[in-house]
Amino acid sequence: MNSVHDSMSRQGLVRPTEGRMIGGVVAGLAKRFGLDPWLARLLFVVVLLAIPGSQILIYPVLWILMPAEKPAYVTAYPPAV
Repeated sequence: MNSVHDSMSRQGLVRPTEGRMIGGVVAGLAKRFGLDPWLARLLFVVVLLAIPGSQILIYPVLWILMPAEKPAYVTAYPPAV
């Protein structure tokens, strides 16, 4: 499973820590392809209405396979003396 997560991370497919609605899958796909998250969500719903059921199967699979974005930690080190 780690190799799948590493592969998706290298390709830029990660679930962001901010801007999630449910699991962050659509927001992660939007970020990867340079779309606005709301536009991606709208496209997701439109495709759901056009092809019912397919997204309901794909979303949980991507939720499991897409790793969560690693938080950017800011470490404050004391100044060197």
